[in-house]
Amino acid sequence: MLTNPNTCGLFERDIVTIAEAVHEAGAYFYCDGANFNAIVGRVRPGDLGVDAMHINLHKTFSTPHGGGGPGAGPVVFSQLLAAFAPLPLLLHDKNGFRLLEDPAEAKASGVTPFGRMCAFQGQMGTFVRALAYMLSHGADGLKQVAEDAVLSANYILASLKDVMSAPYEGPCMHEALFDDEFLKDTGITTLDFAKALIDEGFHPMTIYFPLIVHGAMLIEPTETESKQTLDRYIAVMRGLAVEAKAGNIARFKNAPLRAPRRRLDETLAARKPVLRWKQPKAAE
Repeated sequence: MLTNPNTCGLFERDIVTIAEAVHEAGAYFYCDGANFNAIVGRVRPGDLGVDAMHINLHKTFSTPHGGGGPGAGPVVFSQLLAAFAPLPLLLHDKNGFRLLEDPAEAKASGVTPFGRMCAFQGQMGTFVRALAYMLSHGADGLKQVAEDAVLSANYILASLKDVMSAPYEGPCMHEALFDDEFLKDTGITTLDFAKALIDEGFHPMTIYFPLIVHGAMLIEPTETESKQTLDRYIAVMRGLAVEAKAGNIARFKNAPLRAPRRRLDETLAARKPVLRWKQPKAAE
């Protein structure tokens, strides 16, 4: 299984060679569609040698992703695996697209599914929203989605790499990745830096992921942010980087200062959550 582009924001250029090696070994090649919005409308996964891929509707087609959901991921197959897809399945042949739900009908169409795996409706709201998004954009619009997402990430990367540290050289895909090297000897951690962003009105970026990058800060603006918003974000990030290097430790260790809730002991909160609800007092 391979994610392309990967979580470092890099496109694996040898993916066809990798797929050929997997097939020569008698295996099938699975692709994680988590970062599909970087290449949607630009690349056909089947041309890369992919045999199976789940497409994250909640990341590629407009539905926000976070807080554990909602998520939905239809799975697509190459000709090598299409005949074994579970029911219900969407078949594309000379007659166009057809939804097959009956085993006998499927067999008559030349496919041999093993039946149903589970209830298949999933997050219906995610499907409806994704379909509306696709229809409103059209093929040319979806291609632009990928181009805008990649442009936004590279704009952030180019605008910050002189004051922050990037672990990889060259352009990125739809997400810009930084590490904590620029915070070395400041006493400030990636977590501190992310908490300070809250005081500036921004939800922090993904931190400490991917795991192979120490103190990772993964910024994914996608296609939805305007240049005005990106410029404001870049200005805030540059300001925080300058403050951190100047040794303003209290600014970061006490963050967030302006949020309704201060910093939690996150390890304890995860392992021993305390959940309370009190009946509000009636207005006198």
